[in-house]
Amino acid sequence: MKIKVSFFDKSLWKRYFSILSVVSVILSFVFIGIDIPDENKITAIVILFLILIIIYLIMWAQANRSSDVTLNINNSSVRIKVGDIFEEQENKEGDDADEPPLKVISFNEYFDTLVDDRIISKRTLNGRYINERITNLQEFDHSLELELAEKVMESNDNRKRGKKKKYKLGTIFQHGHYLLTAFSKFDDNNRAYLRMNDYINFLINFWNEIDIVYGGRTVVIPLLGSRMTRFKGYDMVSEQELLELLIWSFKVSRIKFKYPAHVRIVIHKSSKDKINFYKLRSVEDGL
Repeated sequence: MKIKVSFFDKSLWKRYFSILSVVSVILSFVFIGIDIPDENKITAIVILFLILIIIYLIMWAQANRSSDVTLNINNSSVRIKVGDIFEEQENKEGDDADEPPLKVISFNEYFDTLVDDRIISKRTLNGRYINERITNLQEFDHSLELELAEKVMESNDNRKRGKKKKYKLGTIFQHGHYLLTAFSKFDDNNRAYLRMNDYINFLINFWNEIDIVYGGRTVVIPLLGSRMTRFKGYDMVSEQELLELLIWSFKVSRIKFKYPAHVRIVIHKSSKDKINFYKLRSVEDGL
């Protein structure tokens, strides 16, 4: 078990003391009707002390093992869990059986579809989606250009490989049950990058577009940017920070998902040990 929650974590102790206060009230009523002999009082106190220590150890262990948490934000349910977005069942408990959830896949700002391990790696969600979910690439590219014709920002005619039309970050193209979004910028060498202000602007525009297209359905989102190695101006941005920014941006977007629809953020298993799921409860309290 990887230690992600400190033994002296403040929020964990706060939760423990709240449980302790309830236990103490119950015990006070119990001891009113029970007369413990003087020779057994020390033993009873030691046993009670050990029980309280065991309770805390169990809580601490559970906090470190946690890989699934549900938050209430804007009166909407936001579930964060470990999984693979492609393996998420179409109809989870609580979802409308007739309305499968919409799954978000990030593309670059050109909506490139060339999976050659230079423009797009076949190991990424983007590459997997193109190779496994698009049967007619020419037809897909044509429908995307028609749908997003009014959202073209500029054309990069000097680009030698890939598409030339550039779209605003956060732009969404709906393809079946998938929401494809322009997420990363590309430099002249076709390397993905973002500045932090780009990421913030992306999130704001992304939630605005989600509000337009989601239609009361559950939206499943990967941890956007978790494998982004080039955040210009920052030495390193952790998965925990990216997740907290994603949650914060949902809060400020003011979008409300009515039950049973909800937001589901899926963390890939390779990032599981980098996420402190228990800490997200305190993030919820601070929002």
